[in-house]
Amino acid sequence: MTADLKLGLMLGYWVGAGPGDQLPLVLAAEDAGFDSVWTAESYGSDVFTPLAWIGSRTSRIKLGTGLCQISARTPVATAMTALTLDRLSGGRMILGLGVSGPQVVEGWYGVPFPKPLARTREYIQILRDVWRREGPVTNDGEHYPLPYPGGTGLGKPLKANCHPLRPDIPVYLGAEGPKNVELSAEIADGWLPIFFHAERGPAMYADALAAAKPGFEIACPVTVVVNDDVQAALDVVKWHLGFYIGGMGAKGKNFHLDVVSRMGFGEEAAHVQELFLEGDREGAVKAVPDELCDGIALCGPVERIAERLELWRSGPVTTLLVGGVEDPAVLRQLADLT
Repeated sequence: MTADLKLGLMLGYWVGAGPGDQLPLVLAAEDAGFDSVWTAESYGSDVFTPLAWIGSRTSRIKLGTGLCQISARTPVATAMTALTLDRLSGGRMILGLGVSGPQVVEGWYGVPFPKPLARTREYIQILRDVWRREGPVTNDGEHYPLPYPGGTGLGKPLKANCHPLRPDIPVYLGAEGPKNVELSAEIADGWLPIFFHAERGPAMYADALAAAKPGFEIACPVTVVVNDDVQAALDVVKWHLGFYIGGMGAKGKNFHLDVVSRMGFGEEAAHVQELFLEGDREGAVKAVPDELCDGIALCGPVERIAERLELWRSGPVTTLLVGGVEDPAVLRQLADLT
């Protein structure tokens, strides 16, 4: 049970021409007492630059990557960026990491996708070795060997030539599959689920999270749609889910479809994907179950959202990463509710 449910603002990644000026919304979130603000990256805007911009205009709110794609940067490059932002922001950095999927990793970054769990484990170990500065950083692992075993043969183990503000910058893992969630509980400081069903999620992930140490954080994106018409609010979430279930990934390998199936919506998810891939996007959206939308989002009038929040308080999620809100007044309402 979560005694103190925190709020974060999820800005996500940019699409099209970009998001416009998000600073007023961020400042409103900080003023309302939100604990954190989060950015993302897919195959366009990067995840760190907006946080540097935001960090220069704020003083308290934590700065989270939700998430940084590990294939986009070597572990040392990510460690350098994170320690720099952490220093400049006065210790407000939270590093959320994820492996993304083979379409993006191999198609956009041009690197192989296999063995994501082993790559993640190795990646995090190197990050922590850099931040701790206990000696020159070396790694004899399969994925990120240091020094590089080849080339000129002149590679030299090095230690960061500046002192990180914190040697233990929090690392959260974006994970969907059971083994990856278990890995989060084992080696990370927190977990970033892309979807978590308020009613079905606690039992669904109980075993995977059993090894989590005290203080383990779960920061979960939750779309919030305030509307007196509950069905209209749910329909907004359906558009979002229809794309993730139907179009994010290949027909035989879609991690988002898989996690929705494990929630108990397997037949419905398969139907959504079938319609989407046939080109019937409107039909795919309509086929997304209301119960799924209602479980992973907060929809309806404020009074109903207040009632639904009790489900989240009774579960393991520690922070709701509020998405879909552009009105500062709604952020203040949510802060009052929590």
